Amino acid sequence: MRINGPIAYIALYVALYAAFGAASPYWPKFFETRALTPQQIGSILAAAILVRLVSGPCVGRLADVFGSLRLVFASCAALAAGMALALIWADRSWLLLLLTLAQAAALAPTTSIADALSVNAAKPQIAGKPFEYGWIRGSASAAFVLGTLLVGQLIGPGDLTPIIWINATLLIAAACATALVPAVTTQVTPNTEQSLAARKVHGLFSIRRFRILIFVSALVYGSHAMHDAFAVIRWSNAGIGTSVISILWSEAVAAEVFVFFLVGPALIDRFGVHGAATLAAAAGIIRWLIAGVTTSVVLLSIIQPLHGLTFALLHLACMRMMGTLVPIRLAATAQALYAFSAGVVTAALTSLSGILYARYAGAAFFPMAALCVVALPFAWFGFVGEGRDRSVSFL
Repeated sequence: MRINGPIAYIALYVALYAAFGAASPYWPKFFETRALTPQQIGSILAAAILVRLVSGPCVGRLADVFGSLRLVFASCAALAAGMALALIWADRSWLLLLLTLAQAAALAPTTSIADALSVNAAKPQIAGKPFEYGWIRGSASAAFVLGTLLVGQLIGPGDLTPIIWINATLLIAAACATALVPAVTTQVTPNTEQSLAARKVHGLFSIRRFRILIFVSALVYGSHAMHDAFAVIRWSNAGIGTSVISILWSEAVAAEVFVFFLVGPALIDRFGVHGAATLAAAAGIIRWLIAGVTTSVVLLSIIQPLHGLTFALLHLACMRMMGTLVPIRLAATAQALYAFSAGVVTAALTSLSGILYARYAGAAFFPMAALCVVALPFAWFGFVGEGRDRSVSFL
């Protein structure tokens, strides 16, 4: 069965991102209920990030080689669902680590393969109506929020198994949704072209402004590590209920969507990419300093929307800058380096967060603010929106 237009893709994305929203904010708390220490939780989450960095491009490459995007996506989603269910019976730290890494490896390719399925189909006109990729991605972010809110109403302080059942069910739904999506014919890039791109990676890093972009984005994105790993645990230990926690988490994602669609482009047009990047770093300083000194629901509800600046606005600024800085023939390589660098730094900081949180509790957010302080001057002086470095001409 095939469904024309965006409905099939929206169904796929809604199921996938609702599964993410139902589980990802709560995994650290789930691990805590299994008697893991903050150091162990941080190590597991960091290892999962590293596994995703490797698994995503490798499995995505295999999907391209065999031209079976839907089959690979469905297989990965089903495998991830199975690994989630197995966590219910895992009672040893090594088994929790093994299953978490297996699920991370299975989930990593799903977002990129989903994009490969949908972006190619997002044409200006399908069935007489505009078909925009933004509709699909916006629906996904909204589904993430709804998944987080739903689980927040169902789980209790001591029983977090509902997150596993809902996560697994939605992943199976995502796997089944591939039957609605038309197949995509992929074309493998010749090996010679891939080798050429690999040889020219050093050329990208010879561009000073590209190096600054990588540096700033890695620091600011990486500063989210403490929040992503231990915010739910910190809030829960402070007596905040799971329903309120789900609202706080969803508030951040909703702000992200709002900035992506409406505020972000206007801010970049008004203040330029250097102004937008600087604002993102400044927002990070404010956000993490306040997060480190309070668990007041009122104050947390005020700073959570800053996620729209610390993540979405910076991402838009980086994309705008790369659009004018990086040669088109190296755009894919630049994007891979951008994602990989941020992922590596985030993984390292997530592991470090476990140690810092165990020793300093809320004050562990202060080093995250310090990272944004370091990024601030580089964002102001290093981000520019127009022109290319002369060093790129030899490419």
